[in-house]
Amino acid sequence: MTSENGSRIVITGATGNVGTSLVRQLSEDPEVGSVLGMARRIPEWFPPKTAWTGVDLSSEDADLAEEFAGATAVVHLAWAFQPTHDPAVTWRTNVLGSIRVFEAIAAANVPTLVHASSVGAYSPGPKDRAVDESWPTHGWPGAAYCREKAYLERALDSFEQAHPEIRVVRIRPAFLFKKESASEQRRIFGGRFLPGPLARPELLPFLPDIPGLRVQALHTDDAARAYRAALTADVRGAFNLAAEPPLDASVLGEMLGARPVRMPPRAARSAIAAAWGLHLLPASPDLFDAVLRLPLMDCTRAQAELGWHPERTAVEVVEEFLQGMRQGAGAETEPLRGRKVG
Repeated sequence: MTSENGSRIVITGATGNVGTSLVRQLSEDPEVGSVLGMARRIPEWFPPKTAWTGVDLSSEDADLAEEFAGATAVVHLAWAFQPTHDPAVTWRTNVLGSIRVFEAIAAANVPTLVHASSVGAYSPGPKDRAVDESWPTHGWPGAAYCREKAYLERALDSFEQAHPEIRVVRIRPAFLFKKESASEQRRIFGGRFLPGPLARPELLPFLPDIPGLRVQALHTDDAARAYRAALTADVRGAFNLAAEPPLDASVLGEMLGARPVRMPPRAARSAIAAAWGLHLLPASPDLFDAVLRLPLMDCTRAQAELGWHPERTAVEVVEEFLQGMRQGAGAETEPLRGRKVG
């Protein structure tokens, strides 16, 4: 994996939530010779051994093969969550753009592809036990995010058959949070005008307890360590990533000092659908439907083959994220730009 001058790693979506954590870790790795970060907007952040190039994956004019030439590996993280009201736009960036990335990797003879899949690629599954990487990846068809992640799983199936010489690794993390991503994720899912101070525990006298709302979370830095391990380990295939414990109303209520109150899924969905229909909430009701059906993931394979273990619990991750929301935390890239509202 290394050359005389160290490995050359190219990262798409390098200025986002996972990208910034991975760039920082690789820039501090003595085995890495250089990092090329690809993003639509070049940041004012220059870690050691890191160069930037401005690329829009939705554009057919981007010469990705030239950017990938000489790379030891490409880590494909780029993803557009919005606009949720126009899924054709996200399809062009996320699906067609990803397929262009895969084709360019083959054209440039890059030996390793590490692809950012997601728990969202999985078909509906159990909430009372964890599933391994063999669980079907057909997504929840109503949600654009899940459709796109699942479609790319099928695209990679074909890609691996056509290019067995390329080592393909699929990382399937749970929901990823860190303090620096709080402002971005508030804008993506809650809207840019949602006041960050509302994340204060004392303002939550009760917490909606919605059947099926039991999910997993992970600190972004912990996910980045798994991506980093996948670059050098002699592995292929998919890896689940999540921290303990699974998050539900009971766990969050204890953490926030709020009393769980049972709420029917239909009532919660109706409220989300109304807000989304009025363009007051970016997160769609279809994504809410998907979250209620996501399976819990077993991470045994990542622990055994990547030597990976999360350093933070899911509760610690949420506590850090809520602190970031209250402070309007961010980072020195355009997607993660901090902004305090309220």
